[in-house]
Amino acid sequence: MDTANISFTQAVDGYFLAAQARHLSSHTLDDYANTYRKFFKFMQIDLPFRSISAQKVESFMRVQEVSKKTILNYAIGLSALWTWAVKEDLVKANIMSKVDKPKPEKMAIVPFTRDELKALLNGLTSCKQYSAFGRKDLSRSLPGSLRNRAIILVLLDTGIRASELTDAVIRDLDLKNSRLRVMGKGDKERVVPFSARTGQALWKYLATRPDDGPADYLFSTKTATGLDRRNLLRMLGRLGDRAGVPDVHPHRFRHTFAINYLRNGGDAFTLQAILGHSTMKMVRVYLRLAQADLDEAHHRASPVDRWGL
Repeated sequence: MDTANISFTQAVDGYFLAAQARHLSSHTLDDYANTYRKFFKFMQIDLPFRSISAQKVESFMRVQEVSKKTILNYAIGLSALWTWAVKEDLVKANIMSKVDKPKPEKMAIVPFTRDELKALLNGLTSCKQYSAFGRKDLSRSLPGSLRNRAIILVLLDTGIRASELTDAVIRDLDLKNSRLRVMGKGDKERVVPFSARTGQALWKYLATRPDDGPADYLFSTKTATGLDRRNLLRMLGRLGDRAGVPDVHPHRFRHTFAINYLRNGGDAFTLQAILGHSTMKMVRVYLRLAQADLDEAHHRASPVDRWGL
């Protein structure tokens, strides 16, 4: 192949072959593939790879109507492609070093309240009341309630990521010892504990799947395929709409677990291990939030203040 005339799509094909050989996670590859599809659609034609400029990439990023965090993810994906291309002598330099990258917004961390979680769990078994055929206040039961209850309790009780939940298979689950083995970022495996109540919810759900084996996904769809992140996000979003709880997504369960773990006496280093963080940076954020909650609770409940002593 004449590498001087290699096209963008040919470069992408070569990169994915190299990435698969390095055993990059399927989620990372899916995200990169989405970025490359969007960039190709923006270019409209399959340009020679060497002809693509930093200005072309910046123009692509400017017209994307997404969050700064998503734009940054696009930049990371494109940078991975050009970094590989430099190593393969397809181009002389990584044009992404000349591209201005946005700083993502600092998202507010707002954990679920106890009432919100109760509303979500109550919303698992039936939808809002509705009227039909002249009869009022009807409701209907919803399928998948045992699975969805187990999902919510696992997310809340372990703080695992969405991908860690959807990738788990039945053999990763140790109900006897209340543990779940997950594969985290960078293919780092860890074992997370969960409570007996969560274990009971998992047991009830798996009892509805007696024919499934150790290699089957822990959480599956109605068609017996593995639950993916899109299915999970859609399920949680719909549940939030029914229950009247805004902003229901997997990472909010992770925040809720972490903050309440610290509120209830858990230590920061154990939390870091459970969450699978390589550094204490995010744990310190949770520590500050948990301490602020404790300070506010003390302010409201202080006997010295309340009694005017």
